[in-house]
Amino acid sequence: MEMQKRISVDPAVMTGKPCIRGTRVTVANLVRQVASGRAIEQICEDYPYICAEDVRAALIFAAEMTSVETHELLAS
Repeated sequence: MEMQKRISVDPAVMTGKPCIRGTRVTVANLVRQVASGRAIEQICEDYPYICAEDVRAALIFAAEMTSVETHELLAS
């Protein structure tokens, strides 16, 4: 439930990509930053209008979205 309060999808904001509610910070942006090794505290310093709970909600949202579908990986 907390995730629904923090994440929004609005076609008029960032072409409908999931964002932290009330911002233009996308879930994908936050997930990439965490994946690259940035600490949540560092991310929140760069984006003072979001908090650690927002970043955690983005991670949960991304995890849930990837668990509902299967994706075929293409050989490279």
